[in-house]
Amino acid sequence: MRLVFATHNQHKVAELAALLPPGIELISLNEAGITEEIVENGSKLEDNALIKARYVYEHLGLPCFADDTGLEVEALDGAPGVYSARYAGEPVSHERNIDKLLGQMQGVANRQARFRTVIALICQGKEYLFEGIVEGTITTARQGSGGFGYDPVFLPNGFNRTFAQMSLERKNSISHRGRAVDKLIAFLKNKNC
Repeated sequence: MRLVFATHNQHKVAELAALLPPGIELISLNEAGITEEIVENGSKLEDNALIKARYVYEHLGLPCFADDTGLEVEALDGAPGVYSARYAGEPVSHERNIDKLLGQMQGVANRQARFRTVIALICQGKEYLFEGIVEGTITTARQGSGGFGYDPVFLPNGFNRTFAQMSLERKNSISHRGRAVDKLIAFLKNKNC
């Protein structure tokens, strides 16, 4: 079975392909012949994941999935959420996004936050959603140099290191994306798309 991952990021495809059960060939948007960027204009993570998956399914008719991830901060009413990647505006910059977040959190006692990934799968015309969540807190300053995005300021509950201070293997073993992917893989092992 061919399964399209609605991403142009070949690294993400290779990473996920290694986890899939035998008999599933994972292909990227480029390999499927879709080179344009799919506009993500939804108001929720679920919306954006479904927008991308539906676009691929409508154009190719193949089983496909897409994901979207956001950082949701309790004291900011769930912001940056669906706007996490472009929180500080254009041009997109992880550093500027973190600066804006830390500025807004200055003096705020409630630092509860969560990373959330939603995967939308379309299989035989039916839509399925899988969610992965990691609860944690926002630190008062950057800690660590690994990872990307908000990793230097996100401290997962039960740990004394930010995502940016963890090895990639450690982070992936507890991450929101990893948890959503685990649910997707379990589904694919039990269902023939």
